[in-house]
Amino acid sequence: MFSRNIPRVASIGLLSVLATVGAHPNPTAATAPIATSPSRGMASGKGNRHFDYLVIGAGSGGMASARRAASYGAKVAVVERSALGGTCVNVGCVPKKVMFNAGTLFEQIHEAHHHGITGVDGVRFDWAALKNSRDAYIRRLNGIYGSNLDKSEVTVVTGDASFVGDRTVAIDGDAGNTYTADHVLVAPGGYPVVPDIPGAREHCITSDGFFELERQPGKVAVVGAGYIAVELAGIFNALQSDTTLFVRGDRALRKFDSMIATRLDGLMRKAGIKVTPGSTPKAVERDAETGKLTLELENGERHEGFDEIVMAIGRAPSSASLNLAETGVHDIGRRGHISVDEYQNTAAEGVYALGDVCGKAELTPVAIAAGRRLADRLFGGMPTAKLDYEGIPTVVFSHPTIGTIGLTEEEAVAKHGADEVKVYTTNFVNLYYGPWYGGQAGDKPMTSAKLVCLGADERVVGLHIIGMASDEILQGFGVAMKMGATKADFDNCVAIHPTAAEELVTMAPWGLAPGNPAHPLATPTSKL
Repeated sequence: MFSRNIPRVASIGLLSVLATVGAHPNPTAATAPIATSPSRGMASGKGNRHFDYLVIGAGSGGMASARRAASYGAKVAVVERSALGGTCVNVGCVPKKVMFNAGTLFEQIHEAHHHGITGVDGVRFDWAALKNSRDAYIRRLNGIYGSNLDKSEVTVVTGDASFVGDRTVAIDGDAGNTYTADHVLVAPGGYPVVPDIPGAREHCITSDGFFELERQPGKVAVVGAGYIAVELAGIFNALQSDTTLFVRGDRALRKFDSMIATRLDGLMRKAGIKVTPGSTPKAVERDAETGKLTLELENGERHEGFDEIVMAIGRAPSSASLNLAETGVHDIGRRGHISVDEYQNTAAEGVYALGDVCGKAELTPVAIAAGRRLADRLFGGMPTAKLDYEGIPTVVFSHPTIGTIGLTEEEAVAKHGADEVKVYTTNFVNLYYGPWYGGQAGDKPMTSAKLVCLGADERVVGLHIIGMASDEILQGFGVAMKMGATKADFDNCVAIHPTAAEELVTMAPWGLAPGNPAHPLATPTSKL
């Protein structure tokens, strides 16, 4: 462990204007070195306790920040009311990927005959068996997180935290069980929203409830148009549940690049998902005799016979119970999001926020990176440390997967003008599907990719891909884009053949500068 005698950085006072979140006026104001503190462990008993750093929420961001701060010698406590690991570990990324993997494997088993593999007829999926092994895996991860906090000498406090004063937190509303700190991080995560319509709360489940299902529904409805809805619908369908996706607009993922949203809509329908656009839920009913559910829409349509209806219409921050006004954090958005500046400072001195509660780039790796950078700034002697929120790669574990980073074509044109934007696209059949027989060539699943380039040097400011292995392909290209790669840089990387990723470094016109007479881009936004 590093010495405690290192400079510590404090946040400064109330921000004058947080409506336009900007740089903190003085994020590097130094204070006295961290004082030596007694050994740490599991909290017990009551009474006032003071820490250098108190973290509300033991999710990915909170724990990452807590452990990084402890590595610098800070006395740290984490308050958590539920299982360690937060949404990602317990009801999010990790168990979702387990189910996605099962769905993908089940799809491939049923595709095996295209590769000359026979004898797989009659293969069945056992939902309960996978749930048991998945839950055991998550419990193991919970234990690992607890062990890691213990090794880092971070105190774990179990219960609900709420502010009762300046940087003072009570546990479970007990004024006799309070904690104070020089610095408090608010990272409580979020929760799935349920629409305020008759029958929704009584009869529907959310993404959290998806992981509690003991048996696979034969017929299921998923309501929502975001990545969670798309992922759950894909898993159900891949595991051969009769699946309907209800979206409010004309298609799912409408905030993504238009190529991604359009291609996904077609691929989901082709895979057997019944996509129902223009669907706004009005009520949910359960048949008393059969137990089956009916979803009524605002347009008067009634869709019947569902075993489960999953509401995946979005998530809200878990900030309402924190009593943030007591500590001076008054800039709470309509849905409960906390405003922060680029250094994660809130309006209150010594109080910070990150992760889902801020409503920006609500991704596990973002919260982890922001949490570590915050600890670096507060306790690690790095006064300008902060997370760069630009160019964050994102993956949707749909069927097939989606990878996206940077600006969509629409965003690039709106921001820079059509004359400055060049777009390259490609559509191809992954070699996995090459030997498939039966039907027409056009029946094979296609992978689509797009590069959005800016200016005369064609700097790549957006990359979007949908198709097999898009999730794994994106990471390396994300590094290149953060370094300012251009289309020429992509072209100068020799392709790895045969792979899907090679298509991103061989997009026509390969190796030709825009000024070359052979370059086919007659206009900046023409597509190949």
